[in-house]
Amino acid sequence: MRKRATVAAVVGALALSVFAGPGAARADEVVGDTKITKVVVNGGSDIVLGTTNPKTFTIAVTATDDSGIKEDYTSPTLWHGPGQKMPEDPYGLVTPDDVSGDCVAHDATTTTCTFTFTMNPRIDPQDNTTAGTWKVRASVSGNDWDYVSKDVAATVKVRRYAKLTVNASPEPVKKGKTLTVTGSLNRADWETYKYAGYTGQPVKLQFRKKGTSTYTTVKTVTTGSAGALKTTVKAVTDGYWRWSFAGTSTTSAANATADYVDVR
Repeated sequence: MRKRATVAAVVGALALSVFAGPGAARADEVVGDTKITKVVVNGGSDIVLGTTNPKTFTIAVTATDDSGIKEDYTSPTLWHGPGQKMPEDPYGLVTPDDVSGDCVAHDATTTTCTFTFTMNPRIDPQDNTTAGTWKVRASVSGNDWDYVSKDVAATVKVRRYAKLTVNASPEPVKKGKTLTVTGSLNRADWETYKYAGYTGQPVKLQFRKKGTSTYTTVKTVTTGSAGALKTTVKAVTDGYWRWSFAGTSTTSAANATADYVDVR
């Protein structure tokens, strides 16, 4: 792996302006036979942000051209906004920590360039409405100056981090008696930088019998005010109770740390 030339430091700014004038939406452009064949964001996983810690991830762009790829002119950006064209002033915009990136030539025509990005929940999401789908704008040039620029070369979900709690009581409990299971579902708020209850969401109550490794869903409960969860079940055998949330397009999945109940 080799570091690209420092001349690439100007590329990030050029990539944002060269294809459009002020106030105009940018458009995809293709000149010649340069192609972007693959873009991988965060190793194929969602980007999940809490309220404090920045998230570091990579975007890897693979491109091909019969003359080879001009590495100094390859640079992606991550943006949020409506439509398939990046506006002059997107709702969210994240650029590489180092626009030079790291490039590996697979052969004479194909190269993969990997860039490190950092998203800070207190800076990059403008507000909670920017949770959801973000888009990768990628521009690549061949050594013969053919080039391709795509406003949506790939997409990734940027989700608000969710947390679940659980408590089953009484502990211990007599076999056949009623067990009350409570908890709460909260998610990161990118405007207050605190966690707030997520109401109206289906959450599964799951049980794992002592000595086993698999959870079984017992019932589904909808979160109430401030994300509160509460239900009752019959105590049958020793085991672990937890709440499990599948997530949404804007919010990560979450499992509560299980609560063990001794049934006597």
